[in-house]
Parts: sequence; C-alpha cells; structure tokens
Amino acid sequence: MREELEKLKGEAREKILKVKDEKSLERVRIEFLGRKQGKITKVLRSIKDMPPEQRPLIGELVNQLKHQIQKELEERKKNLEKEEKEEYIDITLPGKRPLVGRLHPITQTLEEIKRIFLGLGFGVVGGPEVETEYYNFEALNMPRYHPARDEQDSFYLDNNYLLRTQTSPVQIRVMEKKSPPIRIIAPGRCYRRDAVDASHFPMFHQVEGLAVDKKITFSDLKGCLTYFVHRMFGKETRIRFRPSFFPFTEPSAEVDISCIMCRGSGCRVCSGKGWLEILGAGMVDPEVFKKVNYDPEKYQGFAFGMGVERICMLKYGIDDIRLFFQNDLRFLKQF
Repeated sequence: MREELEKLKGEAREKILKVKDEKSLERVRIEFLGRKQGKITKVLRSIKDMPPEQRPLIGELVNQLKHQIQKELEERKKNLEKEEKEEYIDITLPGKRPLVGRLHPITQTLEEIKRIFLGLGFGVVGGPEVETEYYNFEALNMPRYHPARDEQDSFYLDNNYLLRTQTSPVQIRVMEKKSPPIRIIAPGRCYRRDAVDASHFPMFHQVEGLAVDKKITFSDLKGCLTYFVHRMFGKETRIRFRPSFFPFTEPSAEVDISCIMCRGSGCRVCSGKGWLEILGAGMVDPEVFKKVNYDPEKYQGFAFGMGVERICMLKYGIDDIRLFFQNDLRFLKQF
C-alpha cells in the first residue's frame, strides 16, 4: 500500500506541474480528490477491507497524501493566475493617460470676466433665478404693458413669478439692502423664450454690472468698459459707443468692438462693417433710484450687461451657440 500511495503521489505531482490553465487543473483535482471517483477517495474507501491493525497507519498516510496534493493544487493555481496576469500586461506599451477634466468654455469665460472686474474693485453677487414681476420688470422702470417687455418673451410660472430674463434684478435687491457706494457684478443664468438657432438659446448666461456713488459720470463707464475690452480681447481692440435705449438707463448705449477677425477692415463675421456688438450700457435712470429710495440728485451710477456666450463666441471664434450645450467632447476638448 505504501508503494501504491507513493506512486499516486508522483503521478499527481507530475500532472499538476504539466497543466497550463485552471480548467485542466480542476480536472486533475477531480481525478485524484473527487468525491465519487477520485483515486485518493477510492483508497480511503478500501481501508475498511484491510486488517484492523493496518487501518490507522494506512489512514494516516492517505490523509497526508490528500493534504499534500491539495497544497500542490493551490500553489499551482496561484502560479497560473500570476502567469495569466503577466501574459496580458505588455510593459513595452505606453501607459494609458488618465482623462483630465477641464472647465467648460462658458465657465472659463465667466471666470475671466469675474477676475477682470474683481481687479477693478467690483464684488460678485448672485440672486434667485425665479423672480417676481416687480424685480424683473417694474423696479427696472418697465411697468406692466411697457413695450420693452415684448423684447423679453418670458417663461411665466404664474401671474407673478417667472424665470428671470436678465440678472438686473440682482442690482435692485442689492440697492434695497445697501447704501452707496456700490460696485458689483451679477453673473448667472437667464431664460427667454427664444427660438433655437445659431445665435439664440432659451437659456443663456449674463453678467450685469452696477456702480453707484457721488459724481459718477459717463466717462467712468467708458473707462471701465474700455479696460475690460482691452483685458478680454487685447489692447489693439478698439471700442465705440452707439446711442440706444434701455428702460433702466438714460442715456443708454450699445457697445461695439472692432472685429476680432478682420481688425475692422470688414469680413463675413462682422457683415463687412468692421464692428461687433458685445454689450449694452448706460447711466442708471433716476426712476430706478427712486424705486430703491436713493436720492437721484445726490447719487449717480452706471450699469452694463453682457451675454457670456456672446463674449465666448467672439473670443474663440465660435459660430454656433448650440455647440456649448451639445456636450460634444470633440468640441469641448479644444478649450
């Protein structure tokens, strides 16, 4: 019996060392340690037919062999797993670069706008995106049925609340709570029921600015916006003010910059005019000051508003606003 057990031991070891995968190893395990037809199992069952005085010794030898084979099977399994990993790792190939996140171009542009005005001493203030008619229109000198409301086709939630069409209401909220001097910008999302095309989208980002103090003039507004344009688009960029109308400023102006594509010589982007409109501005209307209990004889101020998407499109030469919201990584990875 000793010779038979030694023979089984050698046979098991030889087969275990030869296997090349875990499936073959499992077949070897079943061959020797299987509960029904395993060779070691058969030897254990045959012990009952041996002389009583030999049974303890033979049983001990068989158990030792069983444990030995189990140990060798486990070691071979570990080696196979290690070999399998090494087989699929080619250390000569370049490593995989992890994907690095980046800020959306709108966010990048908005952060740059903030940095410029923070450098001029402006603070950054936020406000609710769901506004009342009072703050969104009436406090800004646009009473009910004012024609200017037609230009801001709105998303109404009920007869009094709507999604804000501009961030100007933040200016009113700040002036209600604080006395001059005031220098703030109000960035945030706005909503209008615009038809979606290359230059319009129902949701857009806006930055409104406000400065209120004694003896503020239109020259202060011009100097502030000229500095902003030069920081955002370069010192070689020219700026001009065109007379316009806004209900909450008087006098009002549209602000243009020389075309960043043709530098003012005329091209397809500027329709041959050499100028591109970027924002609206003006001196705060006295009627707005009266709404917040400021004395218009004592205080003056200027305000301006710009669309962040517009600034971003001009800065990076983007010709379709829809690209900002399609989440196409081929587009976003450029910034």
